[in-house]
Amino acid sequence: MYRDLADEQLVEMAVGADHDAFGEIVRRWERKIFALCFGMLAREDEARDAAQETFIAAYRNLSKFRGEAKVSSWLHRIAVNQCLTQKRRAKSRSEDLLSEDGNESDRVFVAPIRSSPGNKAEHAERLRVVRQAVGSLPADLREVVVMKEFEEMTFQEISDTLDVPLSTVKSRLYTALKQLRMKLDRLPVEVV
Repeated sequence: MYRDLADEQLVEMAVGADHDAFGEIVRRWERKIFALCFGMLAREDEARDAAQETFIAAYRNLSKFRGEAKVSSWLHRIAVNQCLTQKRRAKSRSEDLLSEDGNESDRVFVAPIRSSPGNKAEHAERLRVVRQAVGSLPADLREVVVMKEFEEMTFQEISDTLDVPLSTVKSRLYTALKQLRMKLDRLPVEVV
């Protein structure tokens, strides 16, 4: 019943107390929102919390959804805000957001590979290097890279999500990619 409806129609139905319609929105977007949160926070437990808080906030604010924005942009904006809030809380508590082994980025953007053990090891090393480089970017640059390169969002979607001008998104991505290239060029591992 809900599969053929647009996200915006589901929001209208959810505003009218159709809880199953909101459940369909969650089903459609939970993986993307989790991936975004994971990319920004680099820890699975924190990403799950932020994703859950995103949908709770969205449900509580259904009546405030403005039809001029796409549901995807609205949810992404809420998720980014949840991640930023979580980072601020952690910083104010002076928590170290690094993973247990001291390398925050080692668990970001993991992609499985099926090949020989040698290829797997080489691929794992390349991934580690790229994750470390992305993880070392300032938060504003990192979030644009995650959204564009890993979430495959358009520049306009990122602009809407972050509530910044399109030119700012492009400038941040350019700066982030330039910084990544400089970091990766200095490393002994070839990243292709």
